[in-house]
Amino acid sequence: MNMVSNSPSLWREHLPRIGSASNKYTRGHVVVFGGYPMTGAARLVARAAARAGAGMVSIATASTALDSYLASVESIMVTPVDTAEQFAAFAGSTRVASVVVGPGAGVNEDTRSMVMAAVSTGKPVVLDADGISSFAADASALLAATHERCVMTPHEGEFARLFSVEGSREERACAAAQLSGSVIVLKGAHTVIAGPSGEVVINDNAPATLATAGSGDVLAGLIAALLAGGMTAFDAACAAVWIHSEAAAGGPPGLIADDLPELAAAVIARL
Repeated sequence: MNMVSNSPSLWREHLPRIGSASNKYTRGHVVVFGGYPMTGAARLVARAAARAGAGMVSIATASTALDSYLASVESIMVTPVDTAEQFAAFAGSTRVASVVVGPGAGVNEDTRSMVMAAVSTGKPVVLDADGISSFAADASALLAATHERCVMTPHEGEFARLFSVEGSREERACAAAQLSGSVIVLKGAHTVIAGPSGEVVINDNAPATLATAGSGDVLAGLIAALLAGGMTAFDAACAAVWIHSEAAAGGPPGLIADDLPELAAAVIARL
């Protein structure tokens, strides 16, 4: 296990760049699965992805939730998907670059189906929150399906629902990455990013103000945008975690998650 501290020197040269020939598709199309009635989480993910450079962001949600999303987003597109098969077809489109499932989705069988549909596309996928917790009773099903283009972003509670491993946070994250074949972002005051090949990065620039509802949703959106821009899963995770923390450090007193997408965009511009 090779551990290093997170810093822009690790991934700055791989950040997506906008050129004169860029268009919304070359900048990457991010698809977010939108749950209901907790629509705020998916909207935060989508907004963060857009601010972090994705050329297009879509929220895919059930027809019954369509009006709730349409009433609260403008540049973000909203598409009805009522079955896992429809979601797989939409997310698997050649014009889709990355997918996010979990925030606000609900802990249930429908979320499990949407996760499996997303992973089956082979696209870069970010799994967070309910997209992880929904597999608490059958972790093996998810771990058999995830791959090297997947990034899972659990906090300690969600991590424990999926992985039965012991040791330090670094050792547990590394073991989970190897078990799942994916990148693990074990969130906390010192977030651990672990890859399936044994690489481990420790992030230590997070301020305490990040302990606020919705901040994890913003992180998922940042990772998805960087994946859509062509970064590897490990580099995207490392970059997004550092940018997320740096954005919060530059935020106002009383920071809320809604502040973070714009703050993150400013950090990316400086980089």
